[in-house]
Amino acid sequence: MRTRVLKLVAAFSETTDAIEAEAYFQEHGIEGRMIPLPGSISAGCGLAWSASLEQRPILENLIQEQKIKVQGIYEIQLFERKERGNI
Repeated sequence: MRTRVLKLVAAFSETTDAIEAEAYFQEHGIEGRMIPLPGSISAGCGLAWSASLEQRPILENLIQEQKIKVQGIYEIQLFERKERGNI
């Protein structure tokens, strides 16, 4: 079952920027994952980092401190797969 969830999405202009950001986030245990860029956002490379809204202050600080190149940070509704419970 899929439901819409409000998520934080960081979009990138260049594929290399997205790959470097993903590696950095994973190395430092930042929750989230790389996704195809949602159609409602226009950016250069077609990749974005998706995370929960609670991660916004952490991501914004890391982006600023580490000079991670992002085109923009957005809050948008994304579909998320929910596991079915035992019936």
